[in-house]
Amino acid sequence: MAKWMEEELEDGLRGMYKIKEILATTRSEFQHVDVMDLEPFGRCLVIDGLLQSCQVDEFVYHESLVHPAMLMHPNPKRVYIGGGGEGSTAREVLRHKSVEKCVMVDIDGDVVRFCKEHLPENTEAFADPRLELVIEDAKVVLEQATEPFDVIIMDLDDPLEGGPCYQLYTKEFYEMCKSKLGPGGVLVTQAGQAGIKRHHIVWSAIHSTLRAVFPTVLPYNQAVYSFMDEWGWHLALTDGAMPSKLSEEEVDKRIAARIQGELKFLDGCSWQGLFALSKVHRKTLAAETIVMTKGTHRFMHATGLTVAEEPAAKKAR
Repeated sequence: MAKWMEEELEDGLRGMYKIKEILATTRSEFQHVDVMDLEPFGRCLVIDGLLQSCQVDEFVYHESLVHPAMLMHPNPKRVYIGGGGEGSTAREVLRHKSVEKCVMVDIDGDVVRFCKEHLPENTEAFADPRLELVIEDAKVVLEQATEPFDVIIMDLDDPLEGGPCYQLYTKEFYEMCKSKLGPGGVLVTQAGQAGIKRHHIVWSAIHSTLRAVFPTVLPYNQAVYSFMDEWGWHLALTDGAMPSKLSEEEVDKRIAARIQGELKFLDGCSWQGLFALSKVHRKTLAAETIVMTKGTHRFMHATGLTVAEEPAAKKAR
C-alpha cells in the first residue's frame, strides 16, 4: 500500500508527495528527523515534518545562499555558518580556494551525526580540516568570537512563532553580527518564502530590519521546486562603498578563479536573474516599514506533516 507525505504549505493549501521509502529516522533532544526517498524529489531530509532539502534541487538553495556573499567579498578567509547541520552550506563554502577556516555552529549534534551518516554528498565537507564544527547555540558562539569573520552565513530555521530561531532575525541580532564582521564583511541570511503571494510576510520584514543596521542590503529570490515557492535571501554589506552589482562577465571570472569544480546552478547569467526582482516585489520592499526587534516580530506559517496510506480500492483502480 502506497504511503504519502502531506505538507501544509499555507492556510488552505497542501502538497502531497508519494513516499518510495523511509530510509532512516531518529529523534534528537530538539527535533524528529527523517531521510526519505520521495518520488518527485529523490532523497530528502525532513525535520519535524518539514522538507529541509531534496536531492533534486538542494544545490539551487545552497548555491544561492552561499556564493553571492562569498563572491561579493574580495578575499573571504574566515567564514561563520549559523545552522546548516546537514553540511551542504559548509560544502559550498569550502569550495572557495581562499577559505582558511569555516566555523559551522549547529545546536543539534544528533542531527549533524545523522546527516553525516545518511547524506554522502557532504562527506568531504565534514572531513575537510578547514571546517570547525561546534555543537552549540549559534548566537552564543558568535557573541563570544574574538576574531572577526569575512562572511557570516545564517542558514537558520524559518522564523516561526514559538520556534527556536525567530530571535535571530531581529535588529539586535544583526547589530551583533555586524560587530563580528571585519572590514568589507558580508552577511547573508535565508529569508523564507519570497513568491508573489507570500513575500510580504517575512522576506520584506527581514529586508527592512537589515537596512536599519547595514548601509547596503541586496534582496534576491529564486524558485526552489521542492519548496513549492520562490525562496528568498538577503545579502548585507558593511561597506556602503562596495560595488553592489556585478556584471555577468565579472561573476563568471570570479567563479572560474575562486571556486573549485563546476557549479550546477549559479553562473554570471543566472546571477543577474537572482537579483532581478519583479515590480510587485520591489513595491513591497519600498513600502515595508517594520523593523523586527525583541518585541516586534513577523512569523512564517507553521506547516505540518501527515503520512497517509493510499486506500487499497483507489490503488487498485
